Amino acid sequence: MSVRNRPGCAGWGEAVRTIVVWCPDWPVIAAEIVDGYPAHEAVAVMHANRVLVASPAARAEGVRRGLRKREAQGRCPHLIVFEHDPGRDMRAFEPVLAAVEAIAAGVETLRPGACALAARGPARYHGGEAAAAERIVEHIAQQCDVEAQAGIAEGTFAAGLAARAGVIVPDGETAEFLSGLSITALGRPGLADLLRRLGIHTLGEFAALPGADVLGRFGFDAALAHRLAGGRLDRQAGAGLTPRRPPAELDVAETFDEPVDRVDAAAFAARALAERLHDRLGSHGLACTRLTIEAVTETGEELVRTWRHDGLLSVNAIADRLRWQLDGWLRGKGTRATGIARLRLIPEGVVEHLGLQPGLWGEAGEERDRAHRALTRVQGLLGPDAVLTAVLDGGRADRSRIRLVAWGDERIAHGDEAPWPGRLPGPSPATVYVEPIPAEVLDADGRPVRVGGRLELSGVPAQARIGAEERAVGIVGWAGPWPVDERWWADGESRRAARFQLQLADDRAVLAALRGGAWFVEALYD
Repeated sequence: MSVRNRPGCAGWGEAVRTIVVWCPDWPVIAAEIVDGYPAHEAVAVMHANRVLVASPAARAEGVRRGLRKREAQGRCPHLIVFEHDPGRDMRAFEPVLAAVEAIAAGVETLRPGACALAARGPARYHGGEAAAAERIVEHIAQQCDVEAQAGIAEGTFAAGLAARAGVIVPDGETAEFLSGLSITALGRPGLADLLRRLGIHTLGEFAALPGADVLGRFGFDAALAHRLAGGRLDRQAGAGLTPRRPPAELDVAETFDEPVDRVDAAAFAARALAERLHDRLGSHGLACTRLTIEAVTETGEELVRTWRHDGLLSVNAIADRLRWQLDGWLRGKGTRATGIARLRLIPEGVVEHLGLQPGLWGEAGEERDRAHRALTRVQGLLGPDAVLTAVLDGGRADRSRIRLVAWGDERIAHGDEAPWPGRLPGPSPATVYVEPIPAEVLDADGRPVRVGGRLELSGVPAQARIGAEERAVGIVGWAGPWPVDERWWADGESRRAARFQLQLADDRAVLAALRGGAWFVEALYD
């Protein structure tokens, strides 16, 4: 890996020079290290049925991040597909972190596959920033047989982008380096999409906006992104962020009667510790941006790792990083620890966060927090899948759009932005039946209403009989049909249907479907 300087112009003043070490396609590489998947072949790592990372061979076949699994396999029929596993990524990354620590101290984990450290110490010891970056990359290759790239700039965000480009941004020229990059580099798809629709396509254009206007129009997280886009660090003025040194009482720790040596048991402990830390920070009106995890094994060995995040660490984000780190310590190759006897979380970097202050009417979320703690306790007793919540996901039928996720997991809809031909217009029905109710829909002459191949109706819907009702009820209004033709490519799994919204004379509104020559009521509207 060659590190080259990038020209620019000065002007942002003194800031912390940071080295970010980035391992390209890390989920693919980690799968090869841990599970033996051939990273040199066409491989794709999937998350929520979409491509998260593709190997170089897969990208050469047209496989890109964000593609659905079936579309990716259509472009590359011999594609090897497996699911994303952050724990596996961290297990494979532990030896890389150890290799970096052999060259320089103070390494902070950004995520599995990327870490950061201050550039000043290694640069002075090795004779310059370029020499230090080259030495770190070479040592990783020698010790771990892993390809890595290093980038240096002011701040972790800019250094991470520099690492992807394999460049060293000269001191004071971070703003110009960032200015020409796409707004998508912020890693906030929703904000990037909104800004593009407003005519803002680069980080420089976004950074040129007044900070107060960005905060007022787009909110707190966008204000933080605005500072990053301009190459400004949290310690500099603006955007409502005021870094401060955390008081000692913010640390949380847990000592186990029996050392924890299984990842699933460690995950429960991680969740409880993350909630305690998040609640303690919230009571002081703070949020965490950098977290140190300390562990003491049953043999007395002390393990320490620091994680950094460009945004604010939520309770889920804290729990995820703690779980990944424990997975790396307990199951990582070459760094495997014995049972964990004590865990400690230290919020090294905290900021004042007005969004955590009580609302106008007091602690409106107190009951919600009590319910959250109770449900988490049930999970601790019965397992993570004992408490499930519903997420309205992508799809055509409201019944198939409901996806159950474990309590505390990220509740994000996947595929909701897809067009979904035949999808019903809003609003959604209030009650969706687990098993559709048989029904009859008749025209004015009492004949069953049918739908032809060109969606023509055999008659106008005039009355309906639902379930075991003795008498038919008049239909005073209807809409449809919405055709559904699903899984036509799979023998025995194809399904064709025509769906209608029916307004009945007894003030009921129902969602009815005609499939296989029979009518069914699938849902009830309020």
